[in-house]
Amino acid sequence: MGWSKHGREGGGHRGYHHGNLREALVEAALRLIAEHGPAGFSFVEAARLAGVSPAAPYRHFHDRDELLAEVAQRGFALLDTALVVAWDEGRPDPLTAFNRIGRAYLAFARGERAYYAAMFEAGLALDRYPGLRAAGERALAVLRQAAEALAAKLPKERRPPTLMMALHIWAMTHGIASLFGRGDQGRRALPMSPEDLLEAGALVYLQGLGLGGPPAGP
Repeated sequence: MGWSKHGREGGGHRGYHHGNLREALVEAALRLIAEHGPAGFSFVEAARLAGVSPAAPYRHFHDRDELLAEVAQRGFALLDTALVVAWDEGRPDPLTAFNRIGRAYLAFARGERAYYAAMFEAGLALDRYPGLRAAGERALAVLRQAAEALAAKLPKERRPPTLMMALHIWAMTHGIASLFGRGDQGRRALPMSPEDLLEAGALVYLQGLGLGGPPAGP
């Protein structure tokens, strides 16, 4: 697979044509992130790969960080879409849909490594990029919606805070994606698939809350 299924596959110099400079720079940044990481390239290198002068990117981006923020924001939008589709409004039941969310997250982390790196490894100040912060919160909102549907199966006095549940599950999923779900040589060996590991971990977590097993008593 190339650096992103949503961008240009493989090498080749596309060059800049009037009206698509912003997209050319985003594509160049994705390729450079895939090759060198989000901190491993300069604004000048992105301009060169896009086929424009070093000054041209300033028509759309204040600096390299702003370009990275654009890439990361688009990545969160793609992840949000994938999670919404996987959740499918909790059909056929919340637990099955919840497990689909986890698998969709792992698939995104594996298949969109450049976006994923920009989203979580660029070290951008979220206060400076409100659009990026909002995009991340929308993705988390899907997990929170799933947590609310699962918690609703418990008596009210036993329901944990759904934001806490969503954050716990996000931390577990992100950890598995980062440690075991990579699609490159940095992936750590595991005697089971990342998807099976996540499903088992989520089941243990949910059973600890009184979910994921037999229906809770009154």
